[in-house]
Amino acid sequence: MARLTSVLHKAKSVHELGLLKVLQSEITHELSNNLFQSDESGSLGDFAVDFDSPLSEDVILRTKSESGEEVAVSALLGPDRFEENSKYPREVRMKVCIRKPSMSSIMQFDCGAFSMGVNKSNFNIYSAHYIPSLSCLDSSVYRGPSFSSLDPQLQDELKQYLMARGISEHLTNSLLHHMHKKEQSQYVRWLQNLELAISK
Repeated sequence: MARLTSVLHKAKSVHELGLLKVLQSEITHELSNNLFQSDESGSLGDFAVDFDSPLSEDVILRTKSESGEEVAVSALLGPDRFEENSKYPREVRMKVCIRKPSMSSIMQFDCGAFSMGVNKSNFNIYSAHYIPSLSCLDSSVYRGPSFSSLDPQLQDELKQYLMARGISEHLTNSLLHHMHKKEQSQYVRWLQNLELAISK
């Protein structure tokens, strides 16, 4: 029985050594081929970072105009767009919330920002919601029709409305860069944590 235990322990050690080598190779590869270490393209404009934890997948930006209108953007990486040779293969999913001064209602736009080449990006609106107040967040409350069913002119005007509030190409460029860089850092940290856990 002692001999069997010794054999099993050695087999386990060999497998762990193989896994460690693969992990170390992947860490080295990620650190030497970091596509997102270059300077950011674009800027946040009037937005300030409200939340950006290295442990969280999302970021939150906020701005407030002189008239008191508040705009908040929460962003995180969405699915891969499967576009060849794209530096930013995944789109950034954004929730854009706008609140007018002295009003409890909120307009919420669910959007996706995507790369269109070097320093070029755009965004689509997937849905537009009217929320009477923060106490009306129940999923059964009617928030509006399917965005794609709206008149194309209304869709265009709603996009212009967001652009006038800072949802610009500069912002989407910056978010695409930052969110991909953030995800790569989190991936490397995850690999390093696995390496540490297995090597002990």
